[in-house]
Amino acid sequence: MTGSPAPATANAATVSRTAAGWSLAVLSAINLLNYLDRYVVAPLAPDLQSSMHLSDTQLGTLVPAFMLVYTCTAPLFGAWGDRGVRTRPIAAGVLIWSLATLLSGFAADYRQLLAARAFVGIGEAAFVAVAPALLADCFPVGKRGRVYAALNTAIPVGSALGYILGGYVGHHFGWRAAFFMAGAPGLVLAGAVLLLRDPRRGAQDALPGAAPARPSTPLAVYAALLRRRHFMLIVLGYAAYTFALGGLAFWMPTFLQRVRGVPAQEAATGFGTIVVVTGFIGTFAGGWLGDWLLQRTRQAYLWLSGGATLLAVPCAMVALTAAAPMAYYPAIVAAELLLFLSTGPINAAIINAVAPWERASAVALSMFGIHLLGDVPSPFLIGYASDLSSLGRAVLMVPLAVLVGAAIWLAAAWAGAADGQPAISQRH
Repeated sequence: MTGSPAPATANAATVSRTAAGWSLAVLSAINLLNYLDRYVVAPLAPDLQSSMHLSDTQLGTLVPAFMLVYTCTAPLFGAWGDRGVRTRPIAAGVLIWSLATLLSGFAADYRQLLAARAFVGIGEAAFVAVAPALLADCFPVGKRGRVYAALNTAIPVGSALGYILGGYVGHHFGWRAAFFMAGAPGLVLAGAVLLLRDPRRGAQDALPGAAPARPSTPLAVYAALLRRRHFMLIVLGYAAYTFALGGLAFWMPTFLQRVRGVPAQEAATGFGTIVVVTGFIGTFAGGWLGDWLLQRTRQAYLWLSGGATLLAVPCAMVALTAAAPMAYYPAIVAAELLLFLSTGPINAAIINAVAPWERASAVALSMFGIHLLGDVPSPFLIGYASDLSSLGRAVLMVPLAVLVGAAIWLAAAWAGAADGQPAISQRH
């Protein structure tokens, strides 16, 4: 494979422990805001509908519009992130989505609101594609499970804060104020990103000899990634995993209400509480456990992700088939806890499977695949299957998808161990 070596950034080759910790703190705060912004819309839906006279169809397009733009623009930012100073696309992304959220509060009609939520997707794609690549060069291989666990703890916490902010502020001050409060902090954090150090690509990786060459164009980088079996197995397993989580997140409150007879408010708040608690505990525990196992096997992140996800299959089956609350509530907790164990390790596995100068592209390609094949179609497919039979049968797609994801990750770990696949890929 030919091409020029990875470009150096404008900053120093490495960063101090203090600078690395500050980068993790700032980017984790931004990721929390990222998920807060995504989920602030849901509790505002009734107010938006009555204020703008929206139909259910119009209301239902706000999230897909965001996800479609988010998914499709990620590869563009991945290419930028691998070819320039990485703090710039991150700061631009945070600024774009923050302004778009503020503009959501000024929207006068459906078209303006739809456009604003679509632009949020552009900004968040820039951050999610590039931030993990920057953090990889701030921390050594043996700490990356914990690093990405800390970064992704923002998923359950930020999502919960989005519901809380939207519900409380929307109720007391109106839906416009909720958008203003969700968007304003990002303007400050966008500036903070520009103060972060951007270490040399590969600064924390032990690559032997001279720096390997890389493909000369972004398209060549993506083509090379698509041909890499080990990387693609990780992404396909992640897509099945995301299919399950997306379907569960969307339909579980309705399932509890419609199939198990749980009151609507209890179903929503109860499941939300479970997600926040298990997400926080499981994500942190998975990161630490993955790094501990990495001292014993180079495929630790995949073995842990595949094994924990496999154990989640029977728990998910009990959660969705048991009729008694004493059975299905503990099973939901166990399934969610096991599923969240993979959050840090699998992101570390993606980063470690590729060369330092293609990491933003790899994360962007992963984003594209897991959403296109995962949580974008799963709510629709479960709903369609429910219309054909029943919701109780349709949700059984979830444990099936969990099983597929676990099998693919375990196969990737086995193949990587058999091939001698290193923790950091050196064959480019």
